Amino acid sequence: MARSSSGIVAGLTAAAVAAVAFLAYQASANAPGSVASSPGPKASATAPAKPSAKPKPADPLAVPAASGTGERVVYALKDRRVWLVNEDGKSIRTFTVMPSPISPPPGVHKVTSRSGTVQGSDGVPIEHVVRFANVDEVAIGFSAAQDGSMASPDPTSKTGGVRMKRADGNAMWTFATVGAKVVVVP
Repeated sequence: MARSSSGIVAGLTAAAVAAVAFLAYQASANAPGSVASSPGPKASATAPAKPSAKPKPADPLAVPAASGTGERVVYALKDRRVWLVNEDGKSIRTFTVMPSPISPPPGVHKVTSRSGTVQGSDGVPIEHVVRFANVDEVAIGFSAAQDGSMASPDPTSKTGGVRMKRADGNAMWTFATVGAKVVVVP
């Protein structure tokens, strides 16, 4: 019996060594070129570089590239998002907004007036109103509803209030004083 058990042990040992060798080969075959231990084909100077598996998607919260330079408020109509951008071009805050039924035209605007607490044209009490454009005699501006909601005014009404949460309205109020640049992008 001793003879057959040593044969079994030898067989199991050989099988284990073969399995480990196979797994090591498989791992090195799937490793990136700089990690693989076996030399692979070298890329020639004229061969195109292999593209990465997936290109890195653009940061959806990044300040839009076509929004100018310097300190500004950026309002992206399609994204329903606002950025408060410092003089170095870095976003210090970004947040979503609920657009008004009437949108401002794309381009550069200036904050023309502000109101602390008023009643919106839709009857909702609002605060921190920052006006920056006029469309067909309707003032367009950022504001926060005092109840904290971002509910959009009746879409059939002619209002220009771009609503935001209260905390975002507070930040806008502090940042966008009269004369501040507001850039509207599509």
